[in-house]
Amino acid sequence: MTMDKRQQHQYYGAAPKPTTFAKHWCLLLISIFLFLNTRTLAFDYGDALRKSLLYFESQRSGRLPYNQRVTWRHHSGLTDGLEQGVDLVGGYHDAGDHVKFGLPMAFTVTMLSWNVIEFQHQIAVAGELEHALEAIKWGTDYFIKAHTSPNVLWAEVGDGDTDHYCWQRPEDMTTSRQAYKIDENNPGSDLAGETTAAMAAASIVFKGTNPHYSHLLLHHAQQLFEFGDKYRGKYDESVGVVKSYYASVSGYEDELLWGAMWLYKATGDDKYLEYVIGNAHCFGGIGWAMTEFSWDVKYAGLQIMASKVKANLFISHYMLQVQKRLYWFWKSL
Repeated sequence: MTMDKRQQHQYYGAAPKPTTFAKHWCLLLISIFLFLNTRTLAFDYGDALRKSLLYFESQRSGRLPYNQRVTWRHHSGLTDGLEQGVDLVGGYHDAGDHVKFGLPMAFTVTMLSWNVIEFQHQIAVAGELEHALEAIKWGTDYFIKAHTSPNVLWAEVGDGDTDHYCWQRPEDMTTSRQAYKIDENNPGSDLAGETTAAMAAASIVFKGTNPHYSHLLLHHAQQLFEFGDKYRGKYDESVGVVKSYYASVSGYEDELLWGAMWLYKATGDDKYLEYVIGNAHCFGGIGWAMTEFSWDVKYAGLQIMASKVKANLFISHYMLQVQKRLYWFWKSL
């Protein structure tokens, strides 16, 4: 049985107090240590970036490339989608699971692309630009496969429940690889909107180096946005198995605005900005401060992007909308 501090004091006697000399000596040693280790205490952000991108390589699903740096990983999920008659090989495993969840995966690719758009020079100086582009393309290649027709997007591969009960390497997994989709009868505007954002953002990234691929991504993004906007609904109501893992708590409105804003940034087409302005009030997220920005809630990111659009564009578009409404109002009298 251990003794409390009072019992120890009674048994052993009071501990000797450190002398002033001892105190000063300890302070001197600490100061010398801090002085000598200034360089080692500085954060190495280049190394942090390298390891962050290395993490995405360890999460890859599918047939791994020859330049795979995480050598203890190998091919996995090579029959994904086979039961449904589609090719869903590739993409990223989620966290420590083997499931491929579409919504957080798409948000991840959007954020990777946004980082490259904003900080391409710094990433290049760190020697990680090529790895960043590979990480983005690994995701977008999968989204192209998952978008099998204009109004169909495969939302998930695998089952979270059976996956969490089984500890296996992805190369050896024996759990369910059932695939789930959204379509006209089973809508998922949040998933469609986020995947729109991911592919539109990535199209900007690849516009200068791979224009054909950039155009292909933009084509898919525009189709997905039309699909998500026309057939509105939450994806977790269509794909019930996802509710325990990535439920769409915020709804789909933020993703539709988010996707439209990225399409405006990628194309410069005013109709997407008009969509954001015209729906911002009823879709919410513009009249109050946001405390979260995540795979589920996109309003904060939307606000940042909107703040970079010139104010006169917003004013002119707003006035145009007012003029149109006044015109139809007077015409109806």
